[in-house]
Amino acid sequence: MKPNLLIVDDEQHTREGLELALEDKFEVFLASNPDEAFNVMESESLEVILTDLRMGQQSGMTVIDHVISLPSEPICIMMTAYGEVDVAVEAMKRGAFDFLSKPVNLEKLEILIRRGLESKKLQKENHELHNRLDKKFNFKGILGKSPALEQVLEKVKLVGPSKATVLLSGETGTGKELVAQSIHQNSDRSRGPFVPVHCAALPANLLESELFGHEKGAFTGANERRIGRFESANNGTLFLDEIGEIDSATQVKLLRFLETKSIERLGSLKTLEIDTRLVCATNKDLLKMTKKGEFREDLYYRLNVVTIELPALRERGSDIALLLEHFLSQFSIENNFPSPTLNSETLVILNAYQWPGNIRELRNFCENLVVLNRGGEITPYDLDPRFFDQAIDNPSSNSVPSMSLSVEENEKRLLRNALLQAGGNRTKAAELMGVSRRTLHRKLVRWPELDTDSD
Repeated sequence: MKPNLLIVDDEQHTREGLELALEDKFEVFLASNPDEAFNVMESESLEVILTDLRMGQQSGMTVIDHVISLPSEPICIMMTAYGEVDVAVEAMKRGAFDFLSKPVNLEKLEILIRRGLESKKLQKENHELHNRLDKKFNFKGILGKSPALEQVLEKVKLVGPSKATVLLSGETGTGKELVAQSIHQNSDRSRGPFVPVHCAALPANLLESELFGHEKGAFTGANERRIGRFESANNGTLFLDEIGEIDSATQVKLLRFLETKSIERLGSLKTLEIDTRLVCATNKDLLKMTKKGEFREDLYYRLNVVTIELPALRERGSDIALLLEHFLSQFSIENNFPSPTLNSETLVILNAYQWPGNIRELRNFCENLVVLNRGGEITPYDLDPRFFDQAIDNPSSNSVPSMSLSVEENEKRLLRNALLQAGGNRTKAAELMGVSRRTLHRKLVRWPELDTDSD
């Protein structure tokens, strides 16, 4: 579809001449005065407005003022008589994109319109990009309402706008990178880059170059200059995950950056001033590592300006159902599969499970359910034996839905999962349940559907 363009001019021959010149590329609307222009603006969605400055007793400035109040603001180009440049500049201050002197040069006009539309498109794309980033990484992107998580988010709100270095600690899979992104998005650097580096994924001999960059010829294989992650994160945030894995040489350079806010590329004597905020994460006890000589003490205290401890998923029990619902829906949409449902008995078991792999384990569990089940109801019989380990170790544990099932049903489920965990070996299954092999045999005679006929 052609873009909609409005021409506002009290001279008929000017209006019609411009219409004739532009109608091949635009859907052209005409108005002889500002009042007529306002009527068109109310009924049509416009991309471009060309308006004369002087139209009898009325001024094109009123058109400019009205344009900036529209929900979707079109670009506005002012047409002025010779000698009215000062007035045209005033129009630009009030919102006009640019101006042209009369008589209008059609070639210049088309160039101005093209530039204006390109500028508007870029502004729209930039706005949409930042909206997507904000939606993805603000607090709404971190699911949960448990008190343990709320405490973390309160700290993020406080530390985000500051310039402080932040150390995120907690078990693997607790969402440290997502919290780091939230710190970035809630800072004045949110329009700058967020650069993550997983330190444990890089060999020690490559990590230093990856972080600080190198010059051509700095070492064997350095065939060209490389910009490091610190430079890439200039005016933004650098996230160093698994900071406890970095080698001693890199620790020294990292300490120098924190003290001087400057770096040197490998093979260069030139010092580069870098405005990068550092957020680090670890699942190790760095203080214990310093006492063992495995991590520099001075670096530890430089990193440990603000520490945020992320809770394990077992400490966020009220969030588990919400996370399950979210990830099941997400993977169902991604794979175009129907989403399975979890019955109440299954939810009791999943809520009682300790989730040693934290959110990462829960996320993978949901993806597995979606891919292998493709809809339908998930009952305790569909769960992996690991979810029943606690129940086997302690049959009176609350990890089985005893309040909603009969004693017989609970016993059957314990037996079934003991056999699964034992790989069908009856002797081992009896040991897991704390009963004799003869007792287990009698139960299998009673419930033959559970018998795997294996020893």
